[in-house]
Amino acid sequence: MVGTLQKGKVANFIMTSGPLFEKDTKIYENWVQGSKHVIKDRHRKDIDGSYTALIAGDTYKMDISGDAKKVSIKIDSTKLGGKIAYDGNWITITASQKNADDKTFTRMISKVSKEDRLTGTAYLANGNEISFTATKDVEKEKDEKEKDEKKKETKTLGPLTFPNVSYGSATKPQEETILYRNATVWTNEKDGILENTDVLVKNGKISKIGKNLSASNARVIDATGKHLTSGIIDEHSHIAIDNGVNEAGHNSTAEVTIEDVVDHEDVNIYRDLAGGVTTSQLLHGSANPIGGRSAIIKLKWGGYSPEEMIYSDSPKFIKFALGENVKQSRYQNGVRFPQTRMGVEQVFEDYFTRAREYADSKGKKNFRYDEEMEVILEILESERFVSCHSYVQTEINMLMKVAEKHGFRINTFTHILEGYKMADKMKEHGVGGSTFSDWWAYKYEVNDAIPYNAAIMHSQGVVTAINSDDAEMSRRLNQEAAKAVKYGNVSEEDAWKFVTLNPAKLLHIDDRTGSIKTGKDADLVLWSDNPLSVTATAEVTMIDGIVFFDKERDLRFRESIKEERQQLINEMIAAKNKGSKHKSQNNLLKLFMSVTR
Repeated sequence: MVGTLQKGKVANFIMTSGPLFEKDTKIYENWVQGSKHVIKDRHRKDIDGSYTALIAGDTYKMDISGDAKKVSIKIDSTKLGGKIAYDGNWITITASQKNADDKTFTRMISKVSKEDRLTGTAYLANGNEISFTATKDVEKEKDEKEKDEKKKETKTLGPLTFPNVSYGSATKPQEETILYRNATVWTNEKDGILENTDVLVKNGKISKIGKNLSASNARVIDATGKHLTSGIIDEHSHIAIDNGVNEAGHNSTAEVTIEDVVDHEDVNIYRDLAGGVTTSQLLHGSANPIGGRSAIIKLKWGGYSPEEMIYSDSPKFIKFALGENVKQSRYQNGVRFPQTRMGVEQVFEDYFTRAREYADSKGKKNFRYDEEMEVILEILESERFVSCHSYVQTEINMLMKVAEKHGFRINTFTHILEGYKMADKMKEHGVGGSTFSDWWAYKYEVNDAIPYNAAIMHSQGVVTAINSDDAEMSRRLNQEAAKAVKYGNVSEEDAWKFVTLNPAKLLHIDDRTGSIKTGKDADLVLWSDNPLSVTATAEVTMIDGIVFFDKERDLRFRESIKEERQQLINEMIAAKNKGSKHKSQNNLLKLFMSVTR
């Protein structure tokens, strides 16, 4: 019916003087259901401008402007009163005399035939009639237009980037064919660590692994003396989430998902890439026993949308939580159920029972779809995996028993700082542990934490990972993994798996990433040294064969940001010296903060 100009559709359209969104475009007519509504007569000539007319020895300066047509008139430097009427193609201008007490007027009547001049008859105060011509001052109009344009000029504070924040790329990073030559390769496979080995990346995958490889059109990176690993995987992260991680109002919020709030412009993505991280599970917070669903993303920085970052056919996960957070131990006026540890257990029992009843009601009269129940039913049917915030062994044991009672298993206990007390039971249940390396005593329920926790769980056959739960720590998870070598004598290869292959297993993506194997995704990091060393830095981080972090490019970024910061400071100083309004200075301050964050 409407929306396009096509034969047979309703005649709703507008007529303009030019492209609709250009500054000087005027709307002439608005047609509604075939009826014309004139906004501005398109046949009327535009007479706006500055004019000069010589009448009876006096030089009149006239400025005509506006749709309603206003006129400003001067003789020499004396301003006169003036009125104007523009009807059809005729214009009438009335000017008061120089003497304010003189009530006589000069009238000028002209037919408008040209836009740059007015020609007609002037009626003087003494009754005489004379011809006159008022000529538009084209040069003045041009000068004023140039001044206006100059005022509107804005200083460019840097090129448009992807994303358009600090460390954004001038162009969207693209897939490359790259040959890493002569690296020490940590495969995380049965081949172990390979010395002086080449790895070819092609079409986003690991194409070949061997010695003396060659490939046409490949960009060669000399990795002599350097270490090549699979990318770090952070099983528990809260970066890149827009406006909070907790939907805390209910004891179950299974209906919400972090996939809806992935922030692809969070600078922590870039910072994690600089620390060798390529994949993160973005978890809901730990405010409720049954939290929201998580998002598993690849850290594709540089103009990639949230949809492009989320794993294709992503495994389904949800956040559970136990302990102080969910029973609101540190709330001043906690009122939401549960308030005790026994209440936490009952929440799980209640929701699992309700989900079974919901499943039984499907297909029956008055069945009502419930997103929350659908998600919990996926858990019971082992279609959605649980990653559970946990600390104390009694609660961990409780949840495993509740899960077994309802016919499923917990996938991962995250934090799990008392995992060392019950690693054998975890192994029997089939649950993994994603822990901190050596955090302890930051609240009451972690007082029994020990730095040997990861090593002990690993020794009992539990799939063990080390996570960050922190935007700062996630940038140095390689060093967190190294602590397992010190605390527990875990081998370097196994310690490295704590932040690569093992979290990939916990997230059910180890068939795609987590090790260097032909056919897997090219999620790789080139390190300057042994990745477990405190001196090691990530020099190149790639995901799906696309380089998202390059140390040399990063140094150039830092220089350009330094220059832009100084430019902003200079702008702020200049604005202050010119007496600019505080609002303008505040805007500059916001810009300054945006390039220094």
